[in-house]
Amino acid sequence: MTQPRHARDTSRGRYYTDPAGGPDLVSVTNVIDTAVNKSHALVPWGVKVTVEYALDHWQALTPRAADERAALTRDLKALHREAKEQAADLGDRVHSAAEARVLGAPLPADAEVAPYIAQLDVWLTAWGVDLDQHIEATEITVFHRRLGYAGTADLMVWLPTGPRGRRELWLVDYKTSATRSAQSVYPENTLQLAALRYAETVLLPDDTDAPMPRIDRTGVLNLRAKTHALVDMPAGRAAHRAFRGALETTRWLHATASTYPAMTPSAAPLRTTTRKAA
Repeated sequence: MTQPRHARDTSRGRYYTDPAGGPDLVSVTNVIDTAVNKSHALVPWGVKVTVEYALDHWQALTPRAADERAALTRDLKALHREAKEQAADLGDRVHSAAEARVLGAPLPADAEVAPYIAQLDVWLTAWGVDLDQHIEATEITVFHRRLGYAGTADLMVWLPTGPRGRRELWLVDYKTSATRSAQSVYPENTLQLAALRYAETVLLPDDTDAPMPRIDRTGVLNLRAKTHALVDMPAGRAAHRAFRGALETTRWLHATASTYPAMTPSAAPLRTTTRKAA
């Protein structure tokens, strides 16, 4: 995962340090990772990764099943973690290259990332985005000090989606995948966008505050190696209220003890009562 400015990883997940000197702010992704159940997607995906590997390598794995069962089990259990780390690394590199692209900066030489940035170029051209006129911000940190959270917005861009082609300000989050459809999104993507949309301030490069711009629309820009899609997401006030519930859950989980003392019988004898016979 990329490391935004002022973000730091802790034992409780990512937090942002406030340059104004206030308390640390929990990151939006930390809230979602802590309080939103993703097993409905991650468990089937992990099983799929493991089964596909086993079927592709069954001839090499079969002898190990008898002689190295414990080691083979350990290796198979690690497959989905390795695949997740590889996917996260690719996503980080695509995000970094996308930031450079919209800023007009030189792109790093990365053959694996290049097809994704080519799709970003196709999208920018299709929507008539002028990098000098229509990019409001990229990779910008947003704070909500009153509620105690912070995050980083991938892109704020003016797109001609209003009446008669009037440009509206979109808050866009990039998502990458080597396997998922460009049309697919997760419900928690809406929570993430709502949290960013209704932040109070943005943090400028000199660490001063500016008001959060009024966002007209929110969406996920799915970038794939051969295609792309902008998915309009309903990240309104209802989604923000849902995120605030997850935020409260995260705050409680991060503050509560991780262990508790076991109960033992008291040294004093228990008082018992006996019913007198009638």
